[in-house]
Amino acid sequence: SGIFWLLAARPSPLEVPRDASSWKAALVGVANWFLSLPLGLSARQIFLVAGLATLVVLMVIVWLIPVPTLRVLFGLLVRLVYRVRVHGLENVPRQGGALLVPNHLSWVDGLLVMYFSPRKVRMFADRRHFDAPLLRRLSRQTGVIPVDPGRRSVIRAVREARESLVRGELVCVFPEGCLSRTGQLQGFNPGFLTIVKGTGAPVIPVYLHGLWGSIFTFERGKYFWKWPRQWFRRVSIHFGRPFSAADVHQVRSAVEQLGEKAMEETVQTTRPLGRRLVRMCRRNMFRVKVADSTGAALTGAGLLSRALVLRRLLRRGVLGADEQAVGILLPPSVAAVVTNAALTLDRRVSVNLNYTASDEVMNLCIQQAKIRHVITSRRVIEKFDYHIDAELVHLEDFKPQVTWLDKLSAALGTWLVPAAILERRLRLTRVATGDVLAIIFTSGSTGRPKGVMLTHGNVGSNVDGFQQVLQLSRRDVLLGILPFFHSFGFTVTLWAALVLDPKVVYHFSPLEPRPIGKLCREQGATILLATPTFLRTYVRRCERDDFASLEVVITGAEKLPPDVADAFEKKFGVRPLEGYGTTELSPVASVNVPPDRVPSPYQVCHKEGTVGRPLPGVAAKVVDLETGQDLGPGQAGMLLIRGPNVMKGYLNHPELTAEVIRDGWYVTGDVAEIDRDGFIRITGRESRFSKIGGEMVAHLRVEEALGQLLPTEDDAVHFVVTGVEDPRKGERLVVLHTGFPKPPERICRELVELGLPGLWIPSPDSFAQVDEIPLLGSGKLDLRRIRQLAEEVFGTRNP
Repeated sequence: SGIFWLLAARPSPLEVPRDASSWKAALVGVANWFLSLPLGLSARQIFLVAGLATLVVLMVIVWLIPVPTLRVLFGLLVRLVYRVRVHGLENVPRQGGALLVPNHLSWVDGLLVMYFSPRKVRMFADRRHFDAPLLRRLSRQTGVIPVDPGRRSVIRAVREARESLVRGELVCVFPEGCLSRTGQLQGFNPGFLTIVKGTGAPVIPVYLHGLWGSIFTFERGKYFWKWPRQWFRRVSIHFGRPFSAADVHQVRSAVEQLGEKAMEETVQTTRPLGRRLVRMCRRNMFRVKVADSTGAALTGAGLLSRALVLRRLLRRGVLGADEQAVGILLPPSVAAVVTNAALTLDRRVSVNLNYTASDEVMNLCIQQAKIRHVITSRRVIEKFDYHIDAELVHLEDFKPQVTWLDKLSAALGTWLVPAAILERRLRLTRVATGDVLAIIFTSGSTGRPKGVMLTHGNVGSNVDGFQQVLQLSRRDVLLGILPFFHSFGFTVTLWAALVLDPKVVYHFSPLEPRPIGKLCREQGATILLATPTFLRTYVRRCERDDFASLEVVITGAEKLPPDVADAFEKKFGVRPLEGYGTTELSPVASVNVPPDRVPSPYQVCHKEGTVGRPLPGVAAKVVDLETGQDLGPGQAGMLLIRGPNVMKGYLNHPELTAEVIRDGWYVTGDVAEIDRDGFIRITGRESRFSKIGGEMVAHLRVEEALGQLLPTEDDAVHFVVTGVEDPRKGERLVVLHTGFPKPPERICRELVELGLPGLWIPSPDSFAQVDEIPLLGSGKLDLRRIRQLAEEVFGTRNP
């Protein structure tokens, strides 16, 4: 047994079995004779005495040699609760000092690093955790470096750690300083660099993945006192390559990129979304999951049943066996949710088409995706009067086609057939996370729309990351107003309803503030996802009580102006925060976390003017626009994102895919800077920059300055800054506007007074009044048309 092996630990490995066995046999024989003959005990009493004696011996062993004993016990416990895989052990040097720098998600992080490290590790730890005598003794034997609050204690601990590194020992410190309350990687305290400075010891980044959600984390807002959601949790520990640390940002980026690698591997083992949809519906059989402003509402059972019926009808008389991509032309509603669910259960690729686009653009999308059928409703077709190059399938026509056999089959699949068998029957077990789930066409703000292929792993990981940082629960109600042809609406407000526990309520248009306010008030919505343009409208037209239940408001697609955030918070009591993403990123890459969702007032999880930190498992970096070299904190450059949310590629355009995905990093086209705490600040788009006098001038910064000088009362776009060719400078800034109350000469003087650099100020003859500013159907600037209009107005053309 493990105890006898420990007692025989002194002899050589070859002698251990012989010594342990002979000693054990002699002891058992003598004890059995003494208890049975002289004392006359029965067999039952002998077993009782043996058990008590074993317990006493165990306690003595724990006291005498606590470290090996507890190591054995901890190993047994870990293997019972977790399924741990360790990667990169070859990166831990066999000899010599090194500083291990891991992320910090749970209270067992340090124990796991110590147990799975191939060498003894000296761990930084708060002295207050070792008040008990046995724990103090254990900490001394394991080489824990205790730290008390206070400058003297910290200096002493750092000195002791440096001496350990010089002696060739491994030291581990958690640079975040405390447990993450959101699962996101927090800012690193720079003090850990003092430990390695001048010692010659390298830094080894470490990432612990899979622990979030266990009882030892702050998932669901509390620690330990909660039922575990999952047994045999898959945990991975990744040891990165050692390197000489130059700055905090370099180390934090290395840990973040290890986290991205860990997430990529995890996604490969998760269930595809169709199977998760089945299981979600089974968990919420009697609970309303989706509803809309027409009064339609479905429980989990109702959603699964209707999706199964629609799947049978589509297979029976509409869709061919070889037909993959299927168009959907429906606003956000219960019907649209059921349609998307039915196509996923049938292993088809859903293509939610932009019903605000022109016939030309829509037919271009249909041709690219080779769509033969478009599922819609007569009300939508009557309202928009489309001329589509595909066969229209009206949902209203299916109602009389439903037979009793369809209903029986759906009822059996919903209520009686075990989920695993239903998944096999639907052949969902043949679907891999790398298979395409949907094609979403970009808005085309800088050119023609491109079809973005998003896989089950892309969307699933994005939904899980969003859920993790915002800690969504069954009590949450999402207000779904973004269309499903918008990637934000598709991933968060559609698939969050289909695979997570929150309820979602829909309204078909984000441009109708009063019905949206009524829906929010009646349904008690807690989360709103919208654009700043929509928020400005709601401030003006919704009543104060309409949004009283909101706890989280996240904006995207455009920069959140401070005045909009202030006005919304003043009227409705909740401050909107920004997130960031693109269609190619499924779409969320980063998000600010509201204070109400962070169970600690001491952990900063949002910053004004930024788009937040990357989601867990997503890595971000900034590189020089010209050289491609990595940049440090606070330096503006091209933003690159890497993670399981990065698209599979552009439909039919591998050459375009290769241009924007380089070594796994997606080139966003956005210019940004990342601060020391990991928050991303977007400063503009590459296409929204002009190179003047060798300097990159951000159009967005000039627009912000103009907005300060020329505030507007309504939510319309009144001006835009762009660039046109100039024979002298190569390029110059121009301003298109629908009418200014001040002459251009005065505006230019006031821009100088604001402190804007001279190169960033358009000349007075670079202002031109136009009838309207070109916008896309989503409300974003149509940059391609804006550039064309500026060239026409100012008489220039691209070569």
